[in-house]
Amino acid sequence: MTLPELLGARRGAIVDEAAAALERAHLAHYEAAGGETRRQRLERLFDLTAHAVAERNLTTIQRHGETVARERFAAGFDLLEVQSAFNVLEEALWRTLVAEVPPADLGEALGLVGTALGAGKDRLAATYVELASRTRTPSLDLRALFAGTAGV
Repeated sequence: MTLPELLGARRGAIVDEAAAALERAHLAHYEAAGGETRRQRLERLFDLTAHAVAERNLTTIQRHGETVARERFAAGFDLLEVQSAFNVLEEALWRTLVAEVPPADLGEALGLVGTALGAGKDRLAATYVELASRTRTPSLDLRALFAGTAGV
C-alpha cells in the first residue's frame, strides 16, 4: 500500500485521534468552537497534508497556514492554540505511520508528512508573528522581562 493509500484508508482513525487530543488540551477557542467544528478543521488539515504528500507540492498547505493564521489572529486565538491543531494531527499521523509502514519505508513516510505539516506550520507562525508585530500585544511586549536590569 502506498503512503497516499494508507493515509486515505486511515483518515477517520487519524482524525479521531487528533480530535480527541485537541479536546484534552482544553484550548479556550477550540472548546468554544465545539467538537464538530474542531473535527472539520482537522479533517481539512488532514486532507491538505495528504494532498501535499501525494502531489509532492506544498503550495496548498502553505496557503492554508497563512489563511488560518489571519483568521485565528483576527478571532483572538493565541499562536499556541493554532499550532496545537497542527501538532496533534502530526502526532496521530506519526503513530499510525510507525505502526503500519514497513521499516524500510518509514523514514521517507515520516519525512513527507513532517515536511508537509512543517511547511504549513512555518507559514502559519510567520504570518501570525507578522500580524502580531503590527499591534501592541502583551505576549510580544518584552519590557517587563527586562525591567530592573539596567544596572546589570
